Amino acid sequence: MPTSNQPFVRTNFLDAEPAPRSESGPLAWIRKNLLATPKDIVLTVLAVALLAWALPHMINWLFIQAVWTGTDRTFCATAVQGGTQPDGWSGACWAFVNAKFDQFVFGRYPLDERWRPTIVGILFVLLLVPMLIPKAPFKGTNAILLFIVLPLLAFWLLYGGFGLEFVDTPLWGGLMVTLVLSFVGIAVSLPFGIILALGRRSNMPVIKIVCVAFIEIIRGIPLITVLFMASVMLPLFLPTGYTIDKLLRALIGVAIFASAYMAEVIRGGLQAIPKGQSEGADSLGLGYWQKMRLIILPQAIKLVIPGIVNTFIGMFKDTSLVSIIGMFDLLGIVRFNFTDANWASAVTPLTGLIFAGFVFWLFCFGMSRYSGFMERYLDTGHKR
Repeated sequence: MPTSNQPFVRTNFLDAEPAPRSESGPLAWIRKNLLATPKDIVLTVLAVALLAWALPHMINWLFIQAVWTGTDRTFCATAVQGGTQPDGWSGACWAFVNAKFDQFVFGRYPLDERWRPTIVGILFVLLLVPMLIPKAPFKGTNAILLFIVLPLLAFWLLYGGFGLEFVDTPLWGGLMVTLVLSFVGIAVSLPFGIILALGRRSNMPVIKIVCVAFIEIIRGIPLITVLFMASVMLPLFLPTGYTIDKLLRALIGVAIFASAYMAEVIRGGLQAIPKGQSEGADSLGLGYWQKMRLIILPQAIKLVIPGIVNTFIGMFKDTSLVSIIGMFDLLGIVRFNFTDANWASAVTPLTGLIFAGFVFWLFCFGMSRYSGFMERYLDTGHKR
């Protein structure tokens, strides 16, 4: 209101200056993230110059000069355009990947029986996709089918028995082994990691000491040592004539190693929960497991989703270490085929490694993007 010394002035809102609009769109993003300061401008120019120099060479080698079809190394010794290159070799030899693709996926699994892992892969995708969709119905039934029924069915289909021909695990290999190791490691490490984290925070001394000792010992040694112990040292402690399947030893080693790291990730989430949440659950008369299942663990897991997925990604990549015990995962089977004299060339190893790296990146990037989606989907704590 105007005072006695200040006459009332009528404001014409139509003549008022509009509020400045916030910039949006690609140009605004570029100004904010790439050209905000002189330092950013210099780094952006250098990055663009590097990409402008490197990308044409990479595209030329990977696609334009690459050889896509062929039956042996001679097809990769001639460039697609204009004769041979100075070193006598073409671009990437994708013909090698095309010829060995089945081995890269199934390893040495018998040709006539490869329909079995194919069915397992289809069932896995059909059960995994609804599990990853937050609003998909029948989550409980889907989880039972994915984590209990499918592993039993997959073991029967892959290994054999009950009317199917037996296929020993030394014949398994390629992407199939990588996915089997990763799935078992993920499915086992999360629940066992939660149990270990709760045990480490327990008030019962014996349980706490056992969990702390397990976590610290396993985290203090590299995975390659765990696999070496499972492959070489474990049989020495078994009765004469008794042995454990090599793949089973690798599965146990990977699961144990991932569980120890997962326990520390979950423990970090538990420590981030305010004490009032636990006190509130106690005031409602909830028991320990009810409190953890309904209140504490859902909040803790939501807080550490990046750490959980990071552990999964690391474990997926570490499956390549099973080559130390004579198993051929995707990377192992790719490297094994370098010894094929029919495909020995200067570009074959690099092409094979690029293919393996791209497959690993594809799965890891997919897990990373899904992690970001779940973080945004569950981030409702500060919304109004």
